[in-house]
Amino acid sequence: MKNLLALTIVLFISTQLFSQTPRDKAKALMDLAITVMDEGDTKAARGYLEKAIELDPDNPSYLYEIAFSYSIDKNYKKVIKTCEALTKHKNVFPKIYQMLGNAYDYDGNSKKAIKAYERGMKEFPNAGNLYLERGNMELMQEKYDAALEYYVEGTKLDPMYPSNYYWCTKLYLSTKNEYLGMIYGELFMNLERNSARTGEISKLLYNTYNSEITFPTDTSVSVSFASNTIYLSDKDIKGKNAGDNLLAMLTQVNYGSVYEMMLGLSVIGEKEVSLESLDRIRTKFRENYYSNDKHVEFPNALFEYQKKVQEAGYMEVYNYWVLSQGNDEEFTAWKDLNDDTWNAFIDWFSPNKIQLDDSNKFVQP
Repeated sequence: MKNLLALTIVLFISTQLFSQTPRDKAKALMDLAITVMDEGDTKAARGYLEKAIELDPDNPSYLYEIAFSYSIDKNYKKVIKTCEALTKHKNVFPKIYQMLGNAYDYDGNSKKAIKAYERGMKEFPNAGNLYLERGNMELMQEKYDAALEYYVEGTKLDPMYPSNYYWCTKLYLSTKNEYLGMIYGELFMNLERNSARTGEISKLLYNTYNSEITFPTDTSVSVSFASNTIYLSDKDIKGKNAGDNLLAMLTQVNYGSVYEMMLGLSVIGEKEVSLESLDRIRTKFRENYYSNDKHVEFPNALFEYQKKVQEAGYMEVYNYWVLSQGNDEEFTAWKDLNDDTWNAFIDWFSPNKIQLDDSNKFVQP
């Protein structure tokens, strides 16, 4: 570790010699500070960052890193003081409000934490990380519906930010409307491909298929991914928006029924749930969804991406990847037999990531 730090300092000095502008020197100082911080010397890191501020005072990133160093020290009052000052900076950015809210929360003031997130949301209405934190505050109070509202809104306003999809998945898969969790979960996996959370969601998706597709007899199959019950609160049925609220709920129930219907058609002929059978089921599901023009009635960015995967010739490999953590033994055996295909898929998959934006995103009907 000491050798790494010494090498970093040598490289920094070299960079200083060849740096042409104060901004270049400030950036080099910040890089050095981050390395020193990673080594645990937050005090020294702050010294480098303060020098960077002198060289490039208009860049708020240096003060943000100072706040982060105080967070490492668990000196939350210093974090709050630093971030509050940063909120007045002309180049303020969403992570400043996120760190400020987190510091208030860690310091035991959840009300001020919420206010900090909401201040940030007002200034940056499309910042998915702030909707995540606001949802987390509701989640900690076990107000799951309220938390979901923030997470879902976050996926709509900042569709490439993964963490809101993660929590939508976890919460919806614990309800009777698992179909929404299945959609959010696969979108999450495409946005955050190689983390521990990716594996967790892969297993959850497989287990949900396994529990909600059942075979009561040798000649029958049952799928249960959606509730056909409408829940209306007083807020929903009173006031000028009552009709719109009811229509929205009926539409969502209808979409859940469509999902189940298409899945039911796709399960015909299967006798068990496995990676092999789920590959067939998922492939048929997308084909049924499109052949019955449901993509016109209910456009879905995930199914559009699956279409792209299918057209590239990788639907089978993709399906095995999505559900791989649910049946590790079967996946390993399949991969051993299809290693060349797997490698070709990875070569294609890496540069062909799903792209979500205002014109192509998942919005619940």
